[in-house]
Amino acid sequence: MDAKLLEKLSIVSEEERRILRGEAQIDRSLYMDGSRDVISGDKLLSPGKAITIRPHTRFIAFPEHTHDYVEIVYMCRGKTEHRVNGTPLTLREGELLMLGQHACQSIAPAGEEDVAVNFIVRPAFFTATLPYLGEEETPLRRFLVSCLTGESETGYLLFHVAEVLPIQNLIENLLYTLLEDTPNKRGILQLTMGLLFAQLVNHTQVLQVDTAEQNTVVSVLRYVEAHYRDGSLGEIAAQLHYDLPYLSRLIRQETGHSYTELVQEKRLSQAAWLLRNSALRVDEVARSVGYENISFFHRLFRARFSLSPKAYRDSK
Repeated sequence: MDAKLLEKLSIVSEEERRILRGEAQIDRSLYMDGSRDVISGDKLLSPGKAITIRPHTRFIAFPEHTHDYVEIVYMCRGKTEHRVNGTPLTLREGELLMLGQHACQSIAPAGEEDVAVNFIVRPAFFTATLPYLGEEETPLRRFLVSCLTGESETGYLLFHVAEVLPIQNLIENLLYTLLEDTPNKRGILQLTMGLLFAQLVNHTQVLQVDTAEQNTVVSVLRYVEAHYRDGSLGEIAAQLHYDLPYLSRLIRQETGHSYTELVQEKRLSQAAWLLRNSALRVDEVARSVGYENISFFHRLFRARFSLSPKAYRDSK
């Protein structure tokens, strides 16, 4: 991270100075309304703002709480210890933790060199971000949809992306834009967040989610990504040591789609990309994504995109 940016985020705040002097515990009035253990976005966001950042308060344990907004925690330096929905999590430098509105979180005391920043985001901000994720079912897309609808079925997503340079650069861009007085700030933030999420979608291999069931479905989605041409539900069930009917029900329960529907969406999305970006004939595109029956491919493609494959290519 840029040294000047990190220096700004590392400054010991007045709240932290009071804690170090032993004069204060967590000041609930800064975060919460009344006796509810819910951190309020209205306390942290200026009127009319949909996103802001706040360095994590160090030197003291933060007790169990939820949020009425979406929180994204980025570890700039060092590490922090969290407990989310009863699961202990260590967030290390360069990693990203996303918390839905209903995730129950507590945080152990952090040291001066442990610098984390919290993105405080009203769910409506993500309305402009969702199109960057396409129509394929992914844990991140499901997380955003559930946050927008207020369901927040996925309690948290933890991305181990410290070594992924494009993601690190985009997060730094977000931090810079929020800390500096840049023109068209909201548009830049929405575009950058969209690009960040588009990158994160490609890194399910370093994603940790809330429950064992959700982790199983992440494994299925990784399998579909790699084997959409010729994979099978039976093969992934055998790899994961699951009974096939149970895994089929679990996929439907966790994604709202069948395994076949997930494969079909991946195949058609890939076909659309090839039609836009390659000179392959339509029949070659169909076969390359796993369809030997070209007429069947035409019917599926038209049903999905409301255009024939040729018309889709010509329209781009």
